Amino acid sequence: MEKGLVVFQDKSIRRTWHKEEWWFSVVDVVGALSDSQDPRNYWKVLKHRLLEEGANEAVTNCNQLKLPAEDGKLRETDCGNTEILFRIIQSIPSPKAEPFKLWLAKTGYERVQEINNPEMAQDRVKSYYEQKGYPKDWIEKRLRGITIRQELTDEWKTRQVTQEKDFAILTNEISKATFGKTVEEYKQFKSLDKQNLRDHMTDWELILTMIGEKATTDITVAKDAEGFDECKDAAQEGGEVAKNTRTELEKKTGKSLISPENFSSRKLS
Repeated sequence: MEKGLVVFQDKSIRRTWHKEEWWFSVVDVVGALSDSQDPRNYWKVLKHRLLEEGANEAVTNCNQLKLPAEDGKLRETDCGNTEILFRIIQSIPSPKAEPFKLWLAKTGYERVQEINNPEMAQDRVKSYYEQKGYPKDWIEKRLRGITIRQELTDEWKTRQVTQEKDFAILTNEISKATFGKTVEEYKQFKSLDKQNLRDHMTDWELILTMIGEKATTDITVAKDAEGFDECKDAAQEGGEVAKNTRTELEKKTGKSLISPENFSSRKLS
């Protein structure tokens, strides 16, 4: 991964990797373009103006992400991706606007390449896990799981489920039905904190997760579920399919497929 600090015409711009793309500090961007002595206040005033102009998305879609502050501590900061920043830049009268757009496009070029060629994104993710020391067969399951997850969330989005919090609730329904634990409970079970739970799953845990999410997608489509409540019912049923697979195999093998081990213990199997 590249560093979390980039420079535009001698101005430092903080950024962080979020939702598979770079998100930049809006205050830093505003400061670089406006040369304001108080970029925080400039952004505060600009936000109100954008709302008055009807550019609500440019403001509401900004995410509060933690970036290093001047005192070295991580503090929540308004951040925007390339799309959001392009809209904000339009409202800043500055001769630097066009050069900044070119600079911003260049910093995001790698991401644009991946959008045009999804295989590049998979290669990047694969390389990331290989560098971490994950087994190749586990990586293949993880990549397949990412694809199945994306298909599920895409299906939800077409059925009036678009909020991140709703995605989290539905994911918990699948997890509870499959494993008897919410995502957070599962992380505690594996002694994890802020790590991604799926990066610490065993082969069978990944497979069961895929079964639950793939079943949920197919049930959602078959029932033509619409809205959050109907999608929630489908999520519970999809998780039940994975649970039935788990309990049947546990009976045959005489051991639980739910493991407290995480990748840090190097016991993924």
